[in-house]
Amino acid sequence: MLSQLINFLRACFRPRSDQNGQLGSDSGGKQDGLLWYKDTGQHFHGEFSMAVVQANNLLEDQSQVESGCLSTHDSGPFGTFVGVYDGHGGPETSRYVNEYLFQHFKRFTCEQQSMSVEVIRKAFQATEEGFLSLVTKQWPIKPQIAAVGSCCLVGVICNGTLYIANLGDSRAVMGRLVKATGDVLAMQLSEEHNAAIESVRRELHSLHPDDSQIVVLKHNVWRVKGLIQISKSIGDVYLKKAEFNREPLFAKFRLREPLKRPILSAEPSISVHQLESHDQFVIFASDGLWEHLSNQEAVDIVQKHPHNGSARRLVKAALQEAAKKREMRFSDLKKIDRGVRRHFHDDITVVVVFLDSNLVSRASSVKIPNVSVKGGGINLPSNTLVPCITPT
Repeated sequence: MLSQLINFLRACFRPRSDQNGQLGSDSGGKQDGLLWYKDTGQHFHGEFSMAVVQANNLLEDQSQVESGCLSTHDSGPFGTFVGVYDGHGGPETSRYVNEYLFQHFKRFTCEQQSMSVEVIRKAFQATEEGFLSLVTKQWPIKPQIAAVGSCCLVGVICNGTLYIANLGDSRAVMGRLVKATGDVLAMQLSEEHNAAIESVRRELHSLHPDDSQIVVLKHNVWRVKGLIQISKSIGDVYLKKAEFNREPLFAKFRLREPLKRPILSAEPSISVHQLESHDQFVIFASDGLWEHLSNQEAVDIVQKHPHNGSARRLVKAALQEAAKKREMRFSDLKKIDRGVRRHFHDDITVVVVFLDSNLVSRASSVKIPNVSVKGGGINLPSNTLVPCITPT
């Protein structure tokens, strides 16, 4: 038990990089101020590119690319797993998801001996339950952990099929070649859960017909109970369990009326796509990117340049737009330190996964070396980090 705790704390405090050391000298990417990036890497179905730029005092975005065996048993299946986890209220939930979601995923894949929608759903549920157990344990000494949560976007490529699962407002966008014209068009693959979307508000009203205040327009922003923009997440247990929506939780998070039923959900929206030869790449990104770039603008940037550095190029384009909106130079924005930087843009995480049709079509039983890369932000002294929660 003690050794497991030590390993978990090390995972929380070390620079986020390839923990298996299987990608060579650049396995952990590079650092440039508040920007972390890995310009190119190989996954089971082609190449990938990653970049993360920090805006918050503590990086709340986490991400990972896992490729090779997707099961705890080395007989497979084999494929690629991509995760983007956009935390809010603190970094604890996104760090927890980054540490445990893929582990649960591999366990259920092994149990069912295949990849499926049910495997993904069970992995999300186990991660939610695991974090809830930690909140329960931490509540007496750290009650504000009940108000920390994370969006969760996952992509899995296996047997020529792409699975997309999402909670919150991160987004997966595919670049698809139109062979007749040579254009590459953007196709959004993920369903978002943000109260700014009318269909989400309608769903919330239908689930809570007795609550006229289930969504509130506050400072021109739609929020669930006037508190949070997203309707689905991992964590945020103060809006899921009545026993955590009370003192000593900060008053700003406490509801006036008793919590009769969960307001937020951890049930992901899952879609399944059979990959075709004209499917070129998929961009996985937290909403910090999509706040500044449209789906097509992002696809155009990837398509018109070499694969190498694609994610970093997208982050730079978003930052340039953020600077332009504030009528300042990009070079001046880059000089602003974390914390203050959050007034100009959010943490931004981007993973671009390129699809080689020859590799996508090969059998998932083909063994390849495992690849594991976890995207990270600026390296901070351990005493400036919010402690991670001890796993049960």
